[in-house]
Amino acid sequence: MRFSEQGPDRDSGRVARRRSSCRKFTAAFDQTTGVGTYVAMESFEGSLCGRAGAFNFVHSATTSGSDRTAEFFTIVPTSGTGELAGISGAGGLAVDADGTHRIWFDYALEAGR
Repeated sequence: MRFSEQGPDRDSGRVARRRSSCRKFTAAFDQTTGVGTYVAMESFEGSLCGRAGAFNFVHSATTSGSDRTAEFFTIVPTSGTGELAGISGAGGLAVDADGTHRIWFDYALEAGR
């Protein structure tokens, strides 16, 4: 299943976020050249397709100033709680021309959940 934290799925009620994510972010970035790399760990608390719970995810990428390379994005194994226990998967982050960041996930839940 795929959902977007921001975008059409959010508007349809498939994704409901109860609170802002807890985020740990660090980067090595040269503002003059726009070159750098970041690493972030975040928590999501809310519901996906009516299933309430929370989970953690981690992501990173490198930029040469005009692109994103070496992207990494995964849901932290065993971090799911509530009805999202057993969630696993990956995802990505898209940056729109206006600077809006959109997170998406491809995820699965354990059978029987």
